[in-house]
Amino acid sequence: MIKSAVLTGPTGVLGTALTEILAENGVETYVVCHTKSLRNNAIIVHPCVRKIECDLESLDKLPNLLRRKVEAFFHLAWIGSRGIDNRANMYLQNMNVKLTVDSVHVAKKLGVKVYVGAGSQAEYGRVNGIIHPYSPVNPVSGYGVAKLCAGYMTRFLCKEYGIRHIWPRIVSVYGKNDTSKTLINVLISKLQKGERPQLTAGEQMWDYLYAGDAAEALYLMAEKGKDGAVYVLGSGRSRKLKEFMLDIRNLVNKDIPLGLGEIPYLPDQAMHLQADIETLQRDTGWEPKTDFITGIRFLLNQ
Repeated sequence: MIKSAVLTGPTGVLGTALTEILAENGVETYVVCHTKSLRNNAIIVHPCVRKIECDLESLDKLPNLLRRKVEAFFHLAWIGSRGIDNRANMYLQNMNVKLTVDSVHVAKKLGVKVYVGAGSQAEYGRVNGIIHPYSPVNPVSGYGVAKLCAGYMTRFLCKEYGIRHIWPRIVSVYGKNDTSKTLINVLISKLQKGERPQLTAGEQMWDYLYAGDAAEALYLMAEKGKDGAVYVLGSGRSRKLKEFMLDIRNLVNKDIPLGLGEIPYLPDQAMHLQADIETLQRDTGWEPKTDFITGIRFLLNQ
């Protein structure tokens, strides 16, 4: 059982959920957050959770700040993961690779036994269908290239340092503390204001995973995941996107019609995105527990 962990990126949708999972399991968790960030107030108050204000660029200071050994390192922090401009910013994404590599050097100094990163389905590029861990990688954005590069480089370093390395490639996670610009949050916001949202036709098949379930998967990867493994992290099931949107509408405001088909698809729109979670299930025993409607109810009642 993991007894102690470092977590970067604790204020995002997945970091928030992972902090809670680690605390629930009695893991002494050191959450590394940006100095004086207002989002730090969202980190849960728990006897097992300790905030460490340390910017990513200063991560080499972490061993002196902690002054103790730690068993697991979860590196979720990433700058510029949202927005087309950020994802296409090669200098920004290249800096993320360096910062991720830096995190492995810090992990070594902390005596870490297992390192869990945060990859992305963007590493596979334009996939239409089920994404397997062994599916060919062909990223089409600076973000996807950087994630792929970070995954390879951290794996090589972890092997050199004798650290077990796990690299999940995440599909679509939703939950509290997510950015306001996601489709789910934009839709909820408009419906709560009584506005009719303009949407695509929503015919694409999509795979949504509740953040609490995703966090539990990361925790079990650290506990039981195979060294060098790549796991595709999603629910393993897909439905038409418009069905998800109708679920949200029916929960928030049934009287407002959805403007389905009123805006076009993106030129490179993926029409089928679904995770193959068989290897993850076999190695860790993880199963997604939260259906979409329940997850949205959690989100609405947060």
